[in-house]
Parts: sequence; structure tokens; C-alpha cells
Amino acid sequence: MATVSIIGTGNMGQAIASVVAKGGNGVQLIGEADKDKQVTGEIVVLAVPYPAVPQIIAERGEQLAGKIVVDITNPLNFETFDSLTVPADSSAAAEIAAALPESRVLKAFNTTFAGTLASGEVGPLGTTVLVAGDDADAKATLAGVVSAGGLKVIDAGALKRAREMEALGFLQISLAANEKISWTGGFGVAA
Repeated sequence: MATVSIIGTGNMGQAIASVVAKGGNGVQLIGEADKDKQVTGEIVVLAVPYPAVPQIIAERGEQLAGKIVVDITNPLNFETFDSLTVPADSSAAAEIAAALPESRVLKAFNTTFAGTLASGEVGPLGTTVLVAGDDADAKATLAGVVSAGGLKVIDAGALKRAREMEALGFLQISLAANEKISWTGGFGVAA
């Protein structure tokens, strides 16, 4: 059994907490008011908008050392919703990994909406969580937690694949924001 600390109590944080708890794993939710609460999980999910990540790293960087840190962000321009804010040859996950060299950073959950995580379905398909990272053991640990919660997991490769995952997440958000798909829909994987 693992303990997952989720920094962020919004829709995604709540949906991920539900998946973790369904699998019999422990959950620690940490909100904005919990600045003094120590991170206790061996897996830490950053369930916040990308612009909030630098402050979390500044405040909690030491607590994240040695832990599996899961970046779920899509670094999009929240003013225009028309572009990603990281360089074309990088990703939010790569920037987080550089800022947390003693953590094992993974990219996951950014290509799903909270509704599809909570329901376990994307239309007629089961929800699939893509996971990218350079640490095979960290990916296996997260995959075990997600699978135990009833969702499918696909290893998307090395952390450098986070860029493509963020582009896919951005496209999905753009479609929903423009009412082309619903916020309870999204991309599914038929395998």
C-alpha cells in the first residue's frame, strides 16, 4: 500500500484522490490553507495549475526530495488559451525535474479530465492514464496505484514524451473550452 499526497484540492485533486482511495491506498490532500502540513506520501501529485508550481517548489522542495513527484499540469497560456508557455523543446515536467533534481518526476493525468478519472470512462472506453518518466520503478509504483483504482495505464516512455502529452492535453482543453467536446469527455485509448 502506498500513500499519495495530493497538493491541490480542486476537481483534479479530488478525482485523483478518489482513484487512489478506490485502490486501497492512502491519500493526503493538501490545500492552499495547509502551508504548514508536511508532505507524507511517497508519491506527491502536483494537482495545481502550472503557474502555481514554482511557489510549491520554493516552499516544499526539500520535502519532495527522494519522492515520486507527479506533474499533471498543462502549461497553457491561461489568458488566451492559444499556446503552451514552455519552450518548444521542453515541457512543464522537464522544468519541474530540473528544479527538483533529487525527486523522481513523472508526467501523468494531464490527458484526462476530472470527470473521466472519476467515472473511469471516456465514452465507451475505459479511462487510460498515460505516464512518462525516466525512472522505471517510479512509473511502476504509480501504475500500480492507478491500476488498483480501476483505470488503465500506458507507459508513454521517457520524460521527454511529456512535451507531446502536454500538447495532447492542451488540444483536449482547447476543444472543451470551445465546446467541441464536453468536460466529461475527451480522448480515449483503444488498445
